[in-house]
Amino acid sequence: MNDPESKKLSYGSYLKVPELLALQQPLSSPAEHDELLFIVIHQVYELWFRQMIHEVEAVREAAKAGNSRRCGQIYRRLVEIQQVLLQQISVLETMTPVDFARFREHLNPASGFQSYQFRELEFMSGMKEPGLIRHLEHSPEAAKSLERRLAEPTLLDSLDDLLRQEGFTIPESGGNGATMEGAGPASAARLDAIHAVYRMPADHFDLYLLCEAMIEYDENFSLWRQRHILMVERMIGNKRGTGGTEGVRYLATTLGKRCFPELWEVRTRIGGGSW
Repeated sequence: MNDPESKKLSYGSYLKVPELLALQQPLSSPAEHDELLFIVIHQVYELWFRQMIHEVEAVREAAKAGNSRRCGQIYRRLVEIQQVLLQQISVLETMTPVDFARFREHLNPASGFQSYQFRELEFMSGMKEPGLIRHLEHSPEAAKSLERRLAEPTLLDSLDDLLRQEGFTIPESGGNGATMEGAGPASAARLDAIHAVYRMPADHFDLYLLCEAMIEYDENFSLWRQRHILMVERMIGNKRGTGGTEGVRYLATTLGKRCFPELWEVRTRIGGGSW
């Protein structure tokens, strides 16, 4: 007879702690001390990426419903998660280049470049690069996931939904923050609408707060890239990445990426003496 008491839910069974703790498996033998840290940090990154994707999907649903206040609330959570991601870099930097070199060779040909969840976040946030999908040929499931995100609306499209519901005229997009004919008409109309929100924040207060949360989200993306580049250079200098990428040289080319370019551009108009 089964004992009902033995089937009671516990902290460990709910969170699958035994299974979770079995996932850290260093490849160095004997295991180098800092390889465990390296694995834990990156596994935690992937867990946070999963949560961020969940939240971005919630933003899109709230925007469809016209709930800009709910969107702003979710962006605040996303921003706080990004702060945690930035802080984790400091923990990883307690590992010295000598410590990393002791197990780095075991990572070939794996690379952080292959984090498909991070690519999903980029695509969903408006930074879509179809060419990146070919780097996931080793994982058909991951490539399929990115193909799906490539066809989906972005966070900029969600902002367009909210602006339309507020009475602004924004051309329909092709799922990437731009019209099917090109970025021009949608971008110009979006910029004018955002400018109007910033001119009269009291009339569009929820949208105004949302725009400020969105630019913080975008800024944190850039800050994470900058910190990541410095951390990589600190660890390996200008060596090539373990997955064959150009390492720091490639990462530096990503610094100009923006999720919401019009939110940055509108700053030039604000207080310029011409409305």
